[in-house]
Amino acid sequence: MKRRHFITLLGGAAVAWPVAARAQQPMPVIGYLSIGSPGTDAARLTGLRQGLNETGYVEGRDFVIDYRWAANQLDRLPTLAAHLVQGRVAMIVTPGLPSTLAARSATTTIPILFGVGADPVQVGLVASLNRPGGNLTGFNQINSELGAKGLALLHELVPNAPTIGFLLNPTNPIDKLIERDVLAAARVIGLQIQTLKAGTLREIDTAFESLTQARTKALLVSNDVFLNGQLEQISALATRYAIPAMHSSREFVLAGGLLSYGTSLTDTYRQVGLYAGRILKGAKPGDLPVIQSAKFGLVINLKAAKSLGLTIPAGMLAIADEVIE
Repeated sequence: MKRRHFITLLGGAAVAWPVAARAQQPMPVIGYLSIGSPGTDAARLTGLRQGLNETGYVEGRDFVIDYRWAANQLDRLPTLAAHLVQGRVAMIVTPGLPSTLAARSATTTIPILFGVGADPVQVGLVASLNRPGGNLTGFNQINSELGAKGLALLHELVPNAPTIGFLLNPTNPIDKLIERDVLAAARVIGLQIQTLKAGTLREIDTAFESLTQARTKALLVSNDVFLNGQLEQISALATRYAIPAMHSSREFVLAGGLLSYGTSLTDTYRQVGLYAGRILKGAKPGDLPVIQSAKFGLVINLKAAKSLGLTIPAGMLAIADEVIE
């Protein structure tokens, strides 16, 4: 009897040991390298976790995230990227081109999942969209198209405004390309553009003061990592100064802003999270096609319009993908 009991225990241990051993193995670490700060990237992180959850990975149970924040200081990115590489993370998620370039310079082997607003082939991140090759892939939101379309919609809303402001981040190299496309679109429409630059919270305040002094009647906001993180501040300032503002992120309207034309940050990074889950399961980033923005949506906040004394044209309401009352 005792012998049978011993054999039973031994057999049970033989089955349980591999499970216990797997449980003791360290969880994979996902590096998150951002030019911003925790507050600026909330929507991105929500989407990233959602995508990972959909592939069966839960933060704290199946993986941990090593967050590295540059607090809008570009010169910190290379050091932060090096720390992640030294920590042997399983992959690095990089919102924005500056973070992506820093991570790419730090490693040619660790998978990098980017979210950028420029053609990844043109800026040298991947060999092709369908077959990226190397250790990078991710999401591309076509900012040049967003800027031109956003300008046209804003002009439709305030047709009597001869000048429209364009707020960009001077530390973002992509914003210079977006400005070029916005200026070209403005010439076609017959508009003047007042370019405003903000890379800090104080500079955002100053930009709105400049708009008021110049009596500029509308504002287009660039799709920038730093500016995306200040949606509530920008929305509040637009309300205070009674300036109709257009953004490319739906989260801007949810924060009280007037209009957005583009995609949702949360949904964008959900797709990045789906790729992260696939890589944790063994997929190679070079075999995963770069995800291209396929659908842009117009979101309108009627409450914000009323506070600004604006009537949204019927034609614009008719094409809106979402109307918040």
